[in-house]
Amino acid sequence: MGRLAEQANGERQARMMLSMIAEPDDEITGRVLHRVGGVETIRLLEDDDPVPGMNRADAIAWRQRLTQRIDDDIPERIADAERHGMNTLIPTDADWPHALNDLGARVPYLLWTRGATSFLSDGLADRVTITGARAATEYGTNVAAHLAGELARDEHTIVSGGAYGIDGAAHQAALAAGGNTIAILAGGVDRPYPRGHSDLLARIGDVGLLASETAPGATPTRYRFMARARLLGSLSGATVIPEASFRSGSLLVPAEAHRHGRVVGAVPGPVTSATSMGPHELIKRGVGQVVSDMADVTAMLDSLDDPARLRNRETPAYPLAAPAFGPPRRPGPRL
Repeated sequence: MGRLAEQANGERQARMMLSMIAEPDDEITGRVLHRVGGVETIRLLEDDDPVPGMNRADAIAWRQRLTQRIDDDIPERIADAERHGMNTLIPTDADWPHALNDLGARVPYLLWTRGATSFLSDGLADRVTITGARAATEYGTNVAAHLAGELARDEHTIVSGGAYGIDGAAHQAALAAGGNTIAILAGGVDRPYPRGHSDLLARIGDVGLLASETAPGATPTRYRFMARARLLGSLSGATVIPEASFRSGSLLVPAEAHRHGRVVGAVPGPVTSATSMGPHELIKRGVGQVVSDMADVTAMLDSLDDPARLRNRETPAYPLAAPAFGPPRRPGPRL
């Protein structure tokens, strides 16, 4: 097998390779990438040279964890992706969403895309993430659709994850309103997930944008869903949760949004509904503001530039009993 660093034709291809080797949200790899760039990161994986910012033992552990994921077919996979017109964004591209740079070492290596990447170059306040329960009630999907449709007509781009329930309702309403929508996927942009939303995701790819930090052909995993939460939470100026159970993985999204200085909205629901427990908890903890209509969301977006809001922001102490409120676990040797 030839050395990957010698086969990488510049920074873009090196980052494409890295997305096929390292899992998303690998902060150790992210720190190396931030210091030395993609080509040098690949070279350091294959060589025994000192790794900037890492002692020798940690460098050995990092290499052992990632080199076992290097396959002979990576260059061919890159070539195949390019032949099939797979597009990518890296931080030096004009349409790269600068909002993601707030993630620091957790910034994606790159984004694989299908569709209108210009939606990502808009300002932070131009995008609203709406996500929540997959097993949503009719109340939850109706609220999500109403908010998404109104916001889309007001020229806000709706960001969500393409899933059943709240996500699907938000995407569909944005499309029906003739607005813009972005689906951030936990697998490759060429592998629609869930399968039942294949037509919806294909339409988003045609008139909106599909984006993923995982390479083409990658399958969604629990860890990749968890890692994706930081993208959904940081891409938009506001995140709104219409419904989510107390232990829902979708609550990682408002946690990430709050952590990075975005505003969070939560829709109150019946106290007897399990899917309203998540929004109620966000409100109770002071993480989420009450949202009942589009005006509440636009007021939240208007508050983004208020210095007092950022000064007074505190990171909530999330209970161990509700792991969805905590940060994603860092990747182990191999998932």
